[in-house]
Amino acid sequence: MIRLSARMEAVAALCEKGSCGADVGCDHAYVSIYLLQHDVFERMLAMDLREGPLKAARENIEREGLKEKIECRLSDGLSAMEAGEADSVICAGMGGELMVRILTDGIEKMKAAKQLILQPQSEVAGVRRFLKRNAYAITAEDMVFEDGKYYPMFRAVPAGEDKTEDDMLYLEYGRQTLEGRHPVLKRFLEHRITTETSVREQLEAAAKDGSEKALKRLEEKDAELKMLTEALSYYKP
Repeated sequence: MIRLSARMEAVAALCEKGSCGADVGCDHAYVSIYLLQHDVFERMLAMDLREGPLKAARENIEREGLKEKIECRLSDGLSAMEAGEADSVICAGMGGELMVRILTDGIEKMKAAKQLILQPQSEVAGVRRFLKRNAYAITAEDMVFEDGKYYPMFRAVPAGEDKTEDDMLYLEYGRQTLEGRHPVLKRFLEHRITTETSVREQLEAAAKDGSEKALKRLEEKDAELKMLTEALSYYKP
């Protein structure tokens, strides 16, 4: 049986059972193998842009005896699959901007799936905004701390049009993780407040010398700290 890192195990745990999953940027296909071994999907498409990881993926798949159930495809994003071929799309371990580009380029294929499992490494608010703009609702969220880094992740499903205004707090940190008082998010917020407060003190010293650039950055830092503090307030008794 394949064992995953804490981050990837949490990603796998967000997947609801389905017939076929597409792992975009599959690397060595560990997630695809794990999901089949745990009966989450009946078959998988393991897709990657590079031939190197796919070669390793094929070797791992064959070693685990899953050659008939996992198909490896050289693919730029969702390009190598047809709309409706997979009922679940998994994108993990890539920047949010790249993730949005992949989903935008394959929008019809994305919308034919029943669920998206996403773990952006950056621009998390931008990914959540993209989902909202495309009538997707986030139904589950998680956050993992591993190897000195914080990893937010979520499951999204097609929903009705959402005409409500953007709530930056939820876009940035996640409604469910905030309202559920996720302990890892609390650690993240406290860490960020400590780090950004230190940066603010340096900017304040520079601003006293009349630096317009420092003054502008100080205003931005104050806004950032205000949002972090507001998010942390969810954890008050």
